[in-house]
Amino acid sequence: MKVDVLLGLQWGDEGKGKIVDVLTPRYDVVARFQGGPNAGHTLEFNGEKYVLRSIPSGIFQGGKINMIGNGVVLDPLLFREEAESLAKSGHDIRKQLYISKKAHLILPTHRILDAAGEAAKGNAKIGTTGKGIGPAYTDKVSRNGLRVGDLLHRFDEKYAAVKRHHETILRGLDYDYDITALEAQWLEALEYLKQFRFIDSEHQIHRLLAEGKSILAEGAQGTMLDIDFGSYPFVTSSNTVCAGCCTGLGVPPRAIGEVYGIFKAYCTRVGSGPFPTELTDREGDEMCERGHEFGSVTGRRRRCGWIDLVALKYAVMINGVSKLIMMKSDVLDTFETIKACVAYRIDGREVTEFPYEIADTDLEPIWVELPGWQTDMSHMKDENEFPEEFNAYLFFLEEELDVPIQIVSVGSDRAQTILRYTETEKYAGIQ
Repeated sequence: MKVDVLLGLQWGDEGKGKIVDVLTPRYDVVARFQGGPNAGHTLEFNGEKYVLRSIPSGIFQGGKINMIGNGVVLDPLLFREEAESLAKSGHDIRKQLYISKKAHLILPTHRILDAAGEAAKGNAKIGTTGKGIGPAYTDKVSRNGLRVGDLLHRFDEKYAAVKRHHETILRGLDYDYDITALEAQWLEALEYLKQFRFIDSEHQIHRLLAEGKSILAEGAQGTMLDIDFGSYPFVTSSNTVCAGCCTGLGVPPRAIGEVYGIFKAYCTRVGSGPFPTELTDREGDEMCERGHEFGSVTGRRRRCGWIDLVALKYAVMINGVSKLIMMKSDVLDTFETIKACVAYRIDGREVTEFPYEIADTDLEPIWVELPGWQTDMSHMKDENEFPEEFNAYLFFLEEELDVPIQIVSVGSDRAQTILRYTETEKYAGIQ
């Protein structure tokens, strides 16, 4: 068996949670391989809405194993809030969820360091969520981190040492803080976390593969936020690309199967950073309002713009995407004209490859315009109902990206998902 990977191709918020939930019935295991509680995956079904921050999005499909991999950073306090919220709605996840011993913990002082670091940058801040994600990954790389498995091995001693180290840094930043209440709540949440099963996840993944189990690896954020390949420095602190699955779960490259790449029919971005196709006019406002473009975790308004095929082609290439999934198609239902950026004009030159620097350059998008479909697609159940203009948009994107679009989402609910077919196969391989 192979591990199939599902990840975002833009600046995050593409709708990964919904699609993981849709695809989960064909898998035995769903595993998160990177990111932290700054990544909210929203799911809607049966009239209910759920936001998952650390728990894999396969948790609602009964009997499936869900795994938090070693590449994830976990905040016990936010994890408890998330798990207890699910329990109140009738989803007790303790029997379904496994947590890697090698996953790093987000400490109370990581949150404070996050806030202190952003304050010190002033106008140069990158717009973090303030959840302590960056400082936790910094400690991981600098070999100062605490891991879930440390709860079983001299934890008090290790925690005290890391806390002293952080307090030294905070004194140097001259940052005023009070950790007392936050730390007390965090320590209580650690006891709650101990109810769950801690595993050597890399061994478990390989055992499951040897048993012939099917595994879906769930990514967080999006390719353009990758620490190496994203729009640096306005990126997250982990590898959001397909290669992050190998390091975030202990999966060898030869074990990777299908790579599902998810993108919106347009483009959004949260926080600071370059955004070549951003709209700051009425059309951008309309996208935001129709798409309900506000962060599921932070509540921050997302910046909106037309689709950027230069960045999207780059993401497809980096990840080796084999199947595309287009989200929020219905958001564009009212637009008379649909635009797509097919190249950049930088300092008078036309550029079709995603460049090293897009923030401090004279960059102008080069557009292709297509007619809008101006039809309400939210009630459609089959691709045969698609308007001619929408099909033209799909075919245009497939030709540009050289990968088939196999699933189209026309609304936020699980049921508002349309599978496209070829003559030889059902694209998504699911009923």
